Amino acid sequence: MNPYEQPALESLAAAVGELLSVNDERLVTAESCTGGWVGQCLTAVAGSSNWFECGFICYSNEAKIELLEVSADTLAIHGAVSEATAAAMASGALRHSRADWALAITGVAGPGGGSPDKPVGTVCFAWAEKEGRIDTVTRHFCGDRRAIRAQAVAHALGGMLVRAGRRLA
Repeated sequence: MNPYEQPALESLAAAVGELLSVNDERLVTAESCTGGWVGQCLTAVAGSSNWFECGFICYSNEAKIELLEVSADTLAIHGAVSEATAAAMASGALRHSRADWALAITGVAGPGGGSPDKPVGTVCFAWAEKEGRIDTVTRHFCGDRRAIRAQAVAHALGGMLVRAGRRLA
């Protein structure tokens, strides 16, 4: 099975849900370039209402500011595609939900929109815990728009699986 096809992504989402259930925790998402694909994978899992709180799809900078309280300064200084913005999105999603965890994704899926500093395929991620810890990372994916977005969904869910799994260790 291709790890970036829908059945594999939904299997990964189910594994995240199992860990969240064991820990009696809930997840909120804040997505930009993936446009709700992570949320779609999560809600494809039967019983996800027990551990998936809600999702924010904030494609524009204005939506990031208004719905997630990402500061205009963060966007001006670091840009929409940055770890600082991903972290602010995750923090904002936690503040506006009852979730224990947030994951956030912002990136350049293409085919246009890239720059020398942030070429197409650049995607920034954040995973935040209600207690305050935030992990961020930037990845560079290859392929067309769909491939980049699918890889971003897989990476976000895989990162959540690792972080939620720490609670069981």
